[in-house]
This record gives sequence, structure tokens and C-alpha cells, in this order.
Amino acid sequence: MTLFDLSGRTALITGSSKGIGYALAGALASAGARVVLNARDTAQLARARETLAGAGYDVHTAAFDVSDHAAVQAGVAHIEAEVGPIDILVNNAGMQHRGAFAEFPVDAWHKITTTNIDSVFLVGQAVAQRMIPRGAGKIINICSVQSELGRPGIAPYAATKGAVKMLTKGMAIDLGKFGIQVNGLGPGYFKTELTQALVDDAAFTAWLSNRTPAGRWGEVHELGGAAIFLASSASSFVNGHILYVDGGITASL
Repeated sequence: MTLFDLSGRTALITGSSKGIGYALAGALASAGARVVLNARDTAQLARARETLAGAGYDVHTAAFDVSDHAAVQAGVAHIEAEVGPIDILVNNAGMQHRGAFAEFPVDAWHKITTTNIDSVFLVGQAVAQRMIPRGAGKIINICSVQSELGRPGIAPYAATKGAVKMLTKGMAIDLGKFGIQVNGLGPGYFKTELTQALVDDAAFTAWLSNRTPAGRWGEVHELGGAAIFLASSASSFVNGHILYVDGGITASL
């Protein structure tokens, strides 16, 4: 089990005050990592930190906008100086905006692409610049089943997650020679605050249960094992891979 031990390593998880990001932070902390929670809402960050710290984990916070280049550079520099070198980065920050393609607002398009794609590039670059001289590092970009599959009303979101998939592969190619592994984690449909309306929609839940071989929604804790694997020495020769944790939905027609 030492292959999966993250003791002594520092992990930055963006968008981690709630939902999937929070669950991933808890999973990495349970494997021994020192975790740095990130979001823009300082109150939510404080509550998330208090809960994880109450479980005995080493938890820090860093509030900055992951889509702002200057804020990202300053935030990453602060973490490296005050908490320690970032060994693991999880690019989780993201958003959804639903709407038919022909009526999709242009400002919403710019917001979703900035949040979902720019943040991966900006934070990934800032952290990689510091990992390269150290000759090691793990970067996990949160993709989605929509990196492979489409659904009505989410064409822009699917476009961003497809872009994150390919950015992950490009990063892996450029950074692999420096001892850095870059992989993607692709969640299927999970119960979170952001999906609660869909969970409560009986028709959608019935459709999803029939469409997914596992026959149900995922629980966020079920992403933890995959995240620990990709963050640990167990995946030392895994690079440019997208690991889908989706109950089998991408395998089924």
C-alpha cells in the first residue's frame, strides 16, 4: 500500500470548497497528503477547511480566481512559499450552463470557456513551471463523460470538457520528460449540489439508471480511489490517460 501513500506531499485542489472538489480533497488527505483548498468564496473555504481539519487532516486554504492569470501566479507563489512545494495539482474548478445551442448567450459561452478551459491552462502552467525544476509532479485535470458524449442543451459544456481532454494529452506530452505525469479523471453522473435538480427529476433519474450499467447515480466518495491512484507513485508510468469513473456509461450504447 506504500505505492498509494501520499504522506509528505502537498496537493492543491481548485474549486474544492464543495462538491466533487471537496470530496477529492478529502480523499487525498485520507491518503496522507497536505491539502490546499481553493475557491473564491472565503466563507465556504473556511467551512470546508474546518470540517476536514476536524477529521484530523492537514488542510490549508488559498482563495483566488483560477481564471485570472495574475491571481493564479500570485496564489500559486503564495502556496509554495507558505505551505510548501505543490506535488499534486487537481484542476477541478468548473461550471455548467444549460441552454439550446441556437439561443445560447454569448456572455455565457465566454464565461463557461474561461472557467472550464482557461483555468486548467493557467493553473496547470503556473504549477508546472515550479514542478519542472524539481523533476516530479502529478497533475490531474477533471474531465467528464461529456469529454466523449453529448447531451441536449450542453453543447458548450461538452466542448469545454473535450478541450480539457485534449489539453491533458498535450500537457502530458510536453511535461512527461520532466518526470511529471498529467492525466484526466472523468466523472460520470454524480450526486452533488450542482446536479441536485437532475437527481430530483424522476424522469431524468430513470433515464440515467437505465442508461448506466451500474443502474444508479454515483456517490462522490467513489471518485476518491481513482484520484489517489493518479496522484500517487502507483501511476508513475501512466501519462496522458483519461480515467472514466462513470458506472460504465461510456461503454454502453
